[in-house]
Amino acid sequence: MSTTTQPLQPSLVPRRQLPRFGFHTHCELTNGRAAMLGFIALLAVEIWLGHGLLVWP
Repeated sequence: MSTTTQPLQPSLVPRRQLPRFGFHTHCELTNGRAAMLGFIALLAVEIWLGHGLLVWP
């Protein structure tokens, strides 16, 4: 005797609402990741050139 049970379905599906102003979490994460990539790129260029890019001549 085999009985198959159906999965329970929620009666109310939550909707995600993004904030309309202020600091957004996803924007801050993207900005932080871009800053980290830029910093690593700056270090790579400085190692490749042999001197710093932010040094006054």
